[in-house]
Amino acid sequence: MRSAASALDLDLKSILLAHDLSSASVTPLHQALSIARHYEAKLYIAHIVSAAPFLIAGPEALELGYESACRDMQQLKRELRENGSLNGLEHEFILGRGCVSDELEAIISQTPIGLVVLGTHGRRGLDKLILGSVAEEVFREAQCPVLTVGPRSYREGRVEFAGEIRTYLFATDFSEPSLLALPHAVSFAKRSKARLILLHVIPASPIRQASGRYGVSEVLLTRENARMACVRRLEQSVSWDEQEQIEIEFLVQIGTPTEIILQVALERRVDLIILGLRRAPFVGVLAHRPWPTAYEIVCGAGCPVLTLR
Repeated sequence: MRSAASALDLDLKSILLAHDLSSASVTPLHQALSIARHYEAKLYIAHIVSAAPFLIAGPEALELGYESACRDMQQLKRELRENGSLNGLEHEFILGRGCVSDELEAIISQTPIGLVVLGTHGRRGLDKLILGSVAEEVFREAQCPVLTVGPRSYREGRVEFAGEIRTYLFATDFSEPSLLALPHAVSFAKRSKARLILLHVIPASPIRQASGRYGVSEVLLTRENARMACVRRLEQSVSWDEQEQIEIEFLVQIGTPTEIILQVALERRVDLIILGLRRAPFVGVLAHRPWPTAYEIVCGAGCPVLTLR
């Protein structure tokens, strides 16, 4: 099993674009083409015909849906070749059918994919509860980093080296998955020559901390003391050498995590949000829950979101 560390060294050999043949995949397509060209990586463009919508209609409807997708993929291939998007770029188109997340995971496990790029329609509320989110299933299950472009993404931030200085935001809740992802985010920003904002959000509810010689008594900390303690913890999470090599800002705010992360990303005109995720034991069920934090960030962000596990 490949780790996020090896993938985030970004010696990318191949990239997988999960294309759903809709307008939601236009920006992810541009991102994937740009990244593949920059790293001289092979680009796989995959579309999976989901069997779920055809379960009631039967196998004949699924076959018709597959044939329609074949025509759409051929049209996409012609357009990309005619406009020169694929010139000099090693590429392969993949068309499959079945459970979308399972089929994509099979491609990732069979091919040395270094990065998955995908878009999402950003279903919420009842629609998400009923239909779920394929994007969330993918970025929580994939064995490599996933770049997700949400419906509100307006910035053309790309995971590549660029002439202009870019700004990346790494949001951490100090959980183990998040802290494990932090060194890779720092390394990634260093390689991309980007500014890095390390953000921690303290929930607005009262904060208590165990203290005393034996850790038995509890004292209520003031919000400012708690904030400064978290700033120090952020600073200690990055070595002095790393702080000298790239521009890092340590930021701690109090409020609702999703709202604060999106607000900071908007105000600082962030090009990329980076999140470290834990693997959920029942990711299929999780993808049907209305309001998981990571998915809400993806749906509300004005820039792509890179998730690491």
